[in-house]
Amino acid sequence: MARANNYLIQAQQAKTRFLTYDQEKLIKKFNLQSDDQFLYLTMLYKQYRLSRTTGDLERLEDESWQDANTFEELLTLLDLLCDSRDDRYLTNRWQNMQTFGLQFHQNLLEDRADPFASRIDQEPEFLHRAVSALGAEGIAGGDMGYAFELFDGLRIGLLFWHGDEEFFPRVRYLWDENAKQYIRYETMYYAVNLLHQRISEAAAK
Repeated sequence: MARANNYLIQAQQAKTRFLTYDQEKLIKKFNLQSDDQFLYLTMLYKQYRLSRTTGDLERLEDESWQDANTFEELLTLLDLLCDSRDDRYLTNRWQNMQTFGLQFHQNLLEDRADPFASRIDQEPEFLHRAVSALGAEGIAGGDMGYAFELFDGLRIGLLFWHGDEEFFPRVRYLWDENAKQYIRYETMYYAVNLLHQRISEAAAK
C-alpha cells in the first residue's frame, strides 16, 4: 500500500510540475496539436491528450477517450515532454540501457529468469504478432531484434536470445546513445514496462 501511495504522490507531483511549464513553448518544441483544453501527443503507437488545466492524461481507444493516468504512462510522457533538452538530437547509435545508469545497475537483471523473455522463448509468434501490428522495425543483434518508437523519434531497441541448458532466455533493451537528452535513466524502466504492455496488447489482437 505504501508503494502504491508513493506512486500516486509521484504522479500528482508530475502533473503539478507540468502545469508550471509554458505550454506554448512545449507545443512549439514538439510541434504538437492543441486546443484550449488539451495537448495531443503520440507515444508508443497510441494517441493521447493531456489536460492543460489538470495534467490528467487520456488515451484514445476505439474512438473514445479513456483514462490513462497509469504510473508508467503518465510519468513516461511527462518526463519526455517536460524534461527533454531543447538541443536534443539522436545519433542513431545504440547503447545498452543499463550502461546509462550507475555501475550497480549494470547487468543487474542478466542472471535471473525474466517472465517476459520466457514468454517469447515459449511462443516466438507472440512477439512477431506484436511487431506486425505495431509496425516495429527490425534491428541487428540477438536471435530477434526490433526497434519501437517511443516519442519524438526516440526508439527503444529490444534484443532477444532464446534460452538453453546453461542460460535463461534473455531480453536486452537498447536506447540511442543520446537518450538521456530525452528521458531520465529511471524513467527508461517505466517506458520499458509500458512497452511490455503495448506488445502484449498488440499480440492479443
